[in-house]
Amino acid sequence: MISLNDYLYDGNTVLKILHWFYEDLKESAIKEQNGVDLVHSNILLQQMELLQHNDFLTSQSQRIREFYKYMAKKYPFLAFTFKGRIKSLIRLEEKINGNIIDYIYEYYKKNNAFPAESEIKSRIGRIRDLIAYRIVLSLPKCHLKPGEDAKEKEINYLYEIANDLPGFLEETGFSPEQSDKDGWKMSDKMRPSVCPFYRDYILNPSPAGYQSLHISFYDNLSRTDLEVQLRTKEMDDYAEIGLANHLGYEERQKKEHARRDEIPVGANKFFDEAYEREMQLQKLDLSKIDVNMFGAVSNQLVNDGCGLFKGRLILPYEHLSRFQNDLID
Repeated sequence: MISLNDYLYDGNTVLKILHWFYEDLKESAIKEQNGVDLVHSNILLQQMELLQHNDFLTSQSQRIREFYKYMAKKYPFLAFTFKGRIKSLIRLEEKINGNIIDYIYEYYKKNNAFPAESEIKSRIGRIRDLIAYRIVLSLPKCHLKPGEDAKEKEINYLYEIANDLPGFLEETGFSPEQSDKDGWKMSDKMRPSVCPFYRDYILNPSPAGYQSLHISFYDNLSRTDLEVQLRTKEMDDYAEIGLANHLGYEERQKKEHARRDEIPVGANKFFDEAYEREMQLQKLDLSKIDVNMFGAVSNQLVNDGCGLFKGRLILPYEHLSRFQNDLID
């Protein structure tokens, strides 16, 4: 079985690793007539092309910037950042294999049988967040009136901005895409017309407490998918440096071990291979990796200059509140 871990110890660049991993996985998939690995290799090709030919990101980020300028004008009292990144190679591999594991397990649990290869391929063939932008906002305390709750005010502004985002970006060449979270609770602060596009992790937080609003778009000019996440500063801190980060990892490990116990080795080759690749990535010691422009002394202290582990930065745009003393009506 071919896995990403096999290519991380020879001092090569991320692009060279991607190239060799893609070529070997594709060749193996054709030889073994493994359609799931062939789809997997095609996703790696998308990532490689994105890193090699990313001139379109200049146009894309400039169009995203128009919404930043809109927010700066409409909400001069808020502090906020627009962050953008290309998904890292390790996170991409985790997502591909995690999607295979999740889909096969849930299908097996529901039907007591395994899905056809064609069904697995259709479920993993498109990764919508290879490119992702994040809007993080904060309301300075000096703008609060006595008795006002900062958290409630920030969430209200977050939903207000979420209501405006799809229509605004649609005018600049982006098409919002239907969410796959049917039956989720949706806030009454969100317009019915935009609800079908959002995944509301504020009303539907993860088991570890992660909260955010997610929406996917298709960029009609560059013909790429992207995701936009909207969070308050408190939500962002919790996700990046708080319990959601640590507990999410522990929760994922427990869940995946339970799934392995329920689906015995040898019962489904696609599950077996995805599970083994996922476990190899979870056990990866980043300090032992030899990749050009990457360094780590532990799995927590990492200096990533190539997008292997943390993703490649596209932008930030930063806006600090222009008023430090005025209360907001």
